[in-house]
Amino acid sequence: MRWLDRFPLGLLIVVAAWLAVAPVYPEPHLVEKLRMLTQGSLTRPIDIFDLLLHTVPLVLLAVRLWRDARRRATGPD
Repeated sequence: MRWLDRFPLGLLIVVAAWLAVAPVYPEPHLVEKLRMLTQGSLTRPIDIFDLLLHTVPLVLLAVRLWRDARRRATGPD
């Protein structure tokens, strides 16, 4: 996971935020795909790929922030 620690946090925030709301009109893909997932209509491979594409940067950002917070709480390695 050191590669994630070396990745610039600002860039990760920008990419995660951008893919979370892209495209803004008519509705962000992430919202659309999560709605499809809850309704049980997320069955096409392209839709599943799209959900992963828009979700992975948010997950990476969450992991990075969690690792940074844990590192601050326990001190340097």
